[in-house]
Amino acid sequence: MRSGESFRHIPDLELITNYAENTRSFFSEVSPWSKVVVLLLLVVLVTVLRSILVLLLLYGLMVFACLFARLPVRKIFQWYTLPVLFVLSLVGILAWGEPGTSLFSFSFAGLSLTLTDAGVLLVMTLLVKALIIVTFSLFLLMTTRYNHLAGIIDRLFPDPLNQIFLLSYRFLFLTIGMTGALLKAIRSRGGGVLQSFLMQGRIFAQVFALTFIRSFDRAERVHAAMAARGYNGVYSARTEIPKPSLPGLLLLLVATLCTIGIAVTTGMVQGGGIP
Repeated sequence: MRSGESFRHIPDLELITNYAENTRSFFSEVSPWSKVVVLLLLVVLVTVLRSILVLLLLYGLMVFACLFARLPVRKIFQWYTLPVLFVLSLVGILAWGEPGTSLFSFSFAGLSLTLTDAGVLLVMTLLVKALIIVTFSLFLLMTTRYNHLAGIIDRLFPDPLNQIFLLSYRFLFLTIGMTGALLKAIRSRGGGVLQSFLMQGRIFAQVFALTFIRSFDRAERVHAAMAARGYNGVYSARTEIPKPSLPGLLLLLVATLCTIGIAVTTGMVQGGGIP
């Protein structure tokens, strides 16, 4: 059992890397540059689109792509937990007081709060937007080999940002693996995450702090091992990255033009340029 299996709702980097390296599908053969460009176009689209129906259609396409690529969709749904909690914690408050048909209201400390249909629609829209980006990001990671991702990062980001990205990814394996071992130790002694937080919060916090301290210690040892092998502060990924084919370039051009058109049209409508 991998250490990452203790976290059902946290993306398992080992599983993601395993799918990226060993699962071969149509999308695995697509140029990593094409998938990065599509990710950027999706960010633009979800930023300007406001129709919940169009966003749901776009999200359905993301899920279908994951199914077609033979990715663990059930695992991906479990990994939605953190993004959903993050979005709800940020925009959940915005749902109260939005103009619209009142669905629920109550008073607290002299303040009257009203939940409307427009508020619920706002939260749903922002949540679907976040899930679209999260789903395609996981799709990108699970269909692109690590050496190709490292090569893209090394070429896109300047020093020392590329070094930070390349090394921090490996450091995450150390931290998550050590924390997974921590949870196994707690469960083997009859404890649980909820029980430890409620009844043994101080001990649990101390153990987590110890985990990070040990992770930093492991990271220093990894750095020392790299320095012993000639690492001088520059970690270059010179892997040859497959370039988009001619049909792929044409599709990217069409997708880019469509995205620009949608962004311009949406901006004109919102600005009152189109009645």
